[in-house]
Amino acid sequence: MATKKSPAKKKVATKVVKKAPVKKAVKKVTAKKVASKKTVKKVVKKPAAKKVAAKKPAAKKVALKKLVAKKPAAKKPAAKKVAKKTAKPASSKSPKVDQYGLEQDDEFYGLYFAKSTNKGLVEVKPCTFSLMYWWKGLLGYPDMIEISKGSNTAMLQFESTFGGGDSGETELTEKDVLDIDHIIEVDEEEMMISLYSYVPIPVPEKLVGALSLAVLNINPETRYGSLEICPTENENGETEHFLRYRAATYLRGIKSGKVEAIESMVTNGSEFFGLALDAMCVNKSIKKWLLS
Repeated sequence: MATKKSPAKKKVATKVVKKAPVKKAVKKVTAKKVASKKTVKKVVKKPAAKKVAAKKPAAKKVALKKLVAKKPAAKKPAAKKVAKKTAKPASSKSPKVDQYGLEQDDEFYGLYFAKSTNKGLVEVKPCTFSLMYWWKGLLGYPDMIEISKGSNTAMLQFESTFGGGDSGETELTEKDVLDIDHIIEVDEEEMMISLYSYVPIPVPEKLVGALSLAVLNINPETRYGSLEICPTENENGETEHFLRYRAATYLRGIKSGKVEAIESMVTNGSEFFGLALDAMCVNKSIKKWLLS
């Protein structure tokens, strides 16, 4: 629409400019001034009349240009600028962006990934592929990533074992081992990877208050991610509370190093979650629950 409107505005501008320098109006004004001034009688010769006619219309033309510039000038530059802004990005960006919105200098630009399943080939979009490469390529684990219909979301579930430190300064020692459940979710539209780490046993009702207070005290000290008490409903319709750690990272704008960003998120998340669990165990009741 911008390219169609800009020629229309140019035509209006040219019409105004042509009508602006009205010669008849200039002649009338000069005639009046010559008749009113006495000094004009001294300059009655033809050459002098030409000079007066040349000088005064020139002054009028400048004045007319200023008046005309006030109305069309605001329209003409605006029309040209809009036309340039709308036309250039469309022509310059279109060849630099692929089907996933990745720019030309992105590590996965123009590539198409798919994996074979029982239902046939499933498209693997960039963020899911980054997670898959980290899980299978770097760690060497079997493919357990579940990809949704349309490939816009994906999920990976796995377990790990957490053990305390051996420095003697921590509440949890090497002998204190507990299992942790992990879920990594992928949102291709937002290009966001989210990590959720759970303590798999529900929090006893009598500990919910103490645990909530511990979360409030520890979260400000957690430099990456945050702790949450997540309520959920079990099969019997009863509400249960679980302690989880959550961290997320955006892959949008990361041109190179998406796999490394996921690895860093999981590594840092595990470290900070471990520090938070150790800090909670100052409360002996919480420690007893975690190791139960």
